Amino acid sequence: MTQAQIQPAKAGAAAITMTDEAESRLSLVLESLDDDQAQEVVTIALDGKSSIADYMVVASGRSTRQVAAIAQKLAQNLKDAGFGSARVEGLPAADWVLVDAGEVIVHVFRPEVRSFYNLERMWGFEEGAAGEA
Repeated sequence: MTQAQIQPAKAGAAAITMTDEAESRLSLVLESLDDDQAQEVVTIALDGKSSIADYMVVASGRSTRQVAAIAQKLAQNLKDAGFGSARVEGLPAADWVLVDAGEVIVHVFRPEVRSFYNLERMWGFEEGAAGEA
């Protein structure tokens, strides 16, 4: 595979095939985000772009309280599924919370903060480029 694919994510859907464990983690992440009503969930495949992870998932919560709840529930779901303890950064302010789940890095933002940092653009995602979820 020469180029990473980037596409909006649906629960249980992966943009490309990586390792079984990465796909399992991604599937769990997407399911957890969907269950907690995260908004505008986008999956970015990092194959060929970064060695830190296989996927990056970017999502929004409506408020700092929802952002924190989404991140905490995701970390708990990963632990309960046997993926170990995910590293969570940014919970005190909960404007932007990063959940490092190994092969999958998850960023959960308040909408205003997500718009300001625009991670999708930095990683090459263009709205509608790969289709809508």
